[in-house]
Formats: sequence, C-alpha cells, structure tokens
Amino acid sequence: MSEVRQNQWERSVGRLVEVADGVFAYLQPDGGWCLNNAVLMVSQGRSALVDTAATEARARALRAAALGVCAAPPRVLVDSHFHGDHTFGNFVFPEALVVGHERARTEMAEAGLHLTGLWPDVEWGELALALPELTFRDRLTIHVGELRAELIHLGPAHTTNDTVVWLPEREVLVTGDLVMSGVTPFCPMGSVTGTLDAVARLRSLGAGTVVTGHGPVAGPEVFDVTEGYLRWVQGLAREGIAAGLTPLEAARAAGPGPYAHLLDSERLVPNLHRAYVEERGAAPGVPLDIGALFGEMVEFHGGLPTCRA
Repeated sequence: MSEVRQNQWERSVGRLVEVADGVFAYLQPDGGWCLNNAVLMVSQGRSALVDTAATEARARALRAAALGVCAAPPRVLVDSHFHGDHTFGNFVFPEALVVGHERARTEMAEAGLHLTGLWPDVEWGELALALPELTFRDRLTIHVGELRAELIHLGPAHTTNDTVVWLPEREVLVTGDLVMSGVTPFCPMGSVTGTLDAVARLRSLGAGTVVTGHGPVAGPEVFDVTEGYLRWVQGLAREGIAAGLTPLEAARAAGPGPYAHLLDSERLVPNLHRAYVEERGAAPGVPLDIGALFGEMVEFHGGLPTCRA
C-alpha cells in the first residue's frame, strides 16, 4: 500500500461510538462510496453485529474493535441488504450466524464480487462470500442478552431486500442504506416511491437515535433530508419527461440543486432513471440495467467517483 493510500486509510478507519447502553455504532468517515457503518450490540457477555465492511482489512479492523468491547465474538450477524460494502466482510466472523432477508441471500449470490470490478484500484483483500444462512420474509426478532432487536423488511426502497433493525427499549434504529446521513440517497436498485413509503414507516417507530448506512449518527431529522431529496428527484423526473429530456440531460440541467451539501451528488443520474420509470408506471423494484446507469453516472461526474475503501 502506498504511503498516500496508507494515510488515507488510517484517516478513514472506523471507530466505535456508544449511542445507547450496549449499542455501538462503527463509523467509517466520511461515509462516501463503500465507507459504510456497522452496529455492534452487546449485553450480558454476548454480542451481535449489523453489517460488516467492504474490504478484508476494514472487516478485520471491525472485528478487532468489536472484540475490544466484548471478548466473545458476535454470534449473530445481520445483513441490512446485499451490497458488498455491507456484506463482503461477513467471512471474517465465522462464529456468527448470518441473517438476512430472503432476497438478500439471492441477490448476494447473483452479484458475487462484482462490486470489486467497479473500483479495481481498491485493495479488496482475499474476499470470500458468506451468504445469509437464516433468511426471513417480513419480520424477525433476535435477542442479545437483554437486548431485543426487531428485524423489519421494508421496500423495495434502497434495494428490494432492505432490513432495518429496531431496538425499541433503546429507541435506536439502524437503517442500513435505506437512509443515509449527509450522503445522497441511492435507489436505482429499489424504488423512489418505496423509499418514501418506508421512511414514513420508520418515522412511526419513534426512534431517538438513527444509525444510517453511511455518515454520522443522527436523529429523526435525517428523515426530512431523505424525503426532501427524493421528492425533488420526483419533481425533476416529471419536468424532464414533459420536456423530452433523458435522465442524464435532466441531471445536467438541474445540477445538485439544494442538495449540493450531500456527498456523492452524481447519484442523481441513476436516481432519476428510477424516478422516470416509476413516473411512467413501472412497479417499484423492477430491474434496471445498473451497469448502463453506472456508466451514465461516471459520464455525468466526469470520471469514476472516488472510493477510498
């Protein structure tokens, strides 16, 4: 690893922050592409984990941090969805039963290690897929000592297989990438309307602390940004269709608008593609050509988006 890259890695390596009694957010700044969050739950000498990390080195750093809090390794590992930045590190927790939505297992198997090919310069390490061994359809409850965690499937939203984790006694909600903090939403593999519906359900839970899939720990105000952005995207889609613009042309005409402060603003292009097909009557979650959308996003951005994983 080059000296520059080593310094970048050290600045963005994760850290554990206790957000409630026995609940720790593992944050990887700045939350951009493939720098996701995880959550460790600890009670009565037992632990469980929500999500891992994109590379072998980052997943092993997460493992070391988790063992620094609880000597017993996590016995349950929940995948919030199938994307590799949240799941590639599953294999470094061989003691854990991997749990996920039934479609997460299917889509993980279909995607394989495809994500690594999008950023070939990232040092991914010696990755091995570890698929969910226990799957569910709608809801599932796990118990970690005295902690109760409700696993709830919502969507299609960020993807077709999103799982949020709700700890009612701690008023902590773990959203995966269904909601992000300070980072542009991303739903070409799911649904704009589905995400809005899901966020409305999340609001009703009454969380005081929200650990999102990327970015800083937040409160329920983070829902406002997600909703505002997606309604803005829907408006751009309606206007673009009426004007005969393609999603790429509509994105170029609009720019980041009022959401320039969010990381990874280039996601506007694939988000508009999803909004366009929904505006034209497509069902939430209908498959799109993600490779082509990624290519348009790169064109719009003027190059490959930066991934510092």
